[in-house]
Amino acid sequence: MSKAIKITKGLDLNLFGEPMPEVVETFVGEYALKPKDFIGLIPKLLVEEGESVKAGTPLFYAKGKEKVIFTSPVSGTVKQVKRGEKRVIEEVIISAEETVEYLDFGVSSISELSAEQIKEKLLTSGAWTVLRQRPYSVIPNPDTMPKCIIVSGFSSAPLAPDYSILLKGLGAELQVGVDALKKMTGVTIHVNVPAEKGVAEELTKLENVEINTFFGKHPCGNVSVQIEKLDPINKGERVWFLDAQDLVVIGRLFLEGRYNTERLVALTGQEVSHPQYYKVRKGASIASLIYNNTTSAELRIISGNVLSGTKIEKEGFVSAYDNQVTIIKEGNYAEFMGWIAPGTKKFSFSRTFLAGFLTNCCKRKYKVDTNLHGGKRPFVVTGEFEKVFPMDIYPMQLIKACIMEDIDMMEQLGIYEVAPEDFALCELIDSSKTDIQEIISKGLELMRKEMGE
Repeated sequence: MSKAIKITKGLDLNLFGEPMPEVVETFVGEYALKPKDFIGLIPKLLVEEGESVKAGTPLFYAKGKEKVIFTSPVSGTVKQVKRGEKRVIEEVIISAEETVEYLDFGVSSISELSAEQIKEKLLTSGAWTVLRQRPYSVIPNPDTMPKCIIVSGFSSAPLAPDYSILLKGLGAELQVGVDALKKMTGVTIHVNVPAEKGVAEELTKLENVEINTFFGKHPCGNVSVQIEKLDPINKGERVWFLDAQDLVVIGRLFLEGRYNTERLVALTGQEVSHPQYYKVRKGASIASLIYNNTTSAELRIISGNVLSGTKIEKEGFVSAYDNQVTIIKEGNYAEFMGWIAPGTKKFSFSRTFLAGFLTNCCKRKYKVDTNLHGGKRPFVVTGEFEKVFPMDIYPMQLIKACIMEDIDMMEQLGIYEVAPEDFALCELIDSSKTDIQEIISKGLELMRKEMGE
């Protein structure tokens, strides 16, 4: 039964740089798969530098989960296997051909396949890696099953892309993706959409799913919030989730017989001259998107949104699960008078600056940078976190339990239900400048290793 769910706690950060509804097709010369995008992954390489590949050619597999294979999003040549400390694989970079050649995995009708055959096709093609699991946000073990599946059909993050644009004309692919997951698992599939802006009609017309409507402030678009409201996770349970654009990848695999990761990525932010959508593939080079399209040399390029995205360099690549790239100004400058200045144009949740006292301060648009506006200081209890944290969890207590590495307390306080992104707003308004998302990430990693996931 479909639900309409209102999120009352949270905070919307309105920024300049919203993408225009324009889609640009451009040739991207390089793509990369980054093992660090996949939590808990120890990659085992299957290709060498200089080797030719097609879209769907295996590049590496996961140690301990040999069935989970990561395949190339494009055809071309393996340009570089970039390694870091202790020769850890950081990136497998592909020089792309203009015309993409695909490995043929065969066109299939879902009705003619068994659940095991569907799983095998997802694994051999690399499409299995679009799935993730809560807790821990890891790629699911093929030998396990979820209690439900969440398809995320919107984002509430700052400058988030419009899913009615991302999914336009892809109704057939979405339905086949749903049918494949439904037959493989037999569980309820929740498709979550927003109440107003950015509703993709293609999602609302899907069959054999429960379509749930969410409205309210950010983080109503976070998967953790949606899971808690629909089917909360208890110890030992698993929920799978994936983005609607990744559901399209699964649908194409059966309709076309190809591992086709073509998608739209929104280039957003105040430092972008023309914020718009680009048609690319998974792992696209950011250099091709920002060429002659930025306003400043001092940039912070973020794969994802400003609250929970990942910093990448100008020669970097869009992370595997991101539909958005945000570019803002670096905050590597000194301010006259610092926090003593009135700050009429600065966002202020706690009214540290004058802007916090002005009418509709949270509805105004702001220009932001990476300046901390002060240094780190002792972690103090303010009671502010609970105002922006909509889950039935005590955020401050869970953060402290993670700092202490108290596993029992972390379990009792709901560590299985959260991800670092759920604490992004807490980090934003934290007067102590604490790296809260990193603390939660380390806590989850500790739990993952303890539980052998």
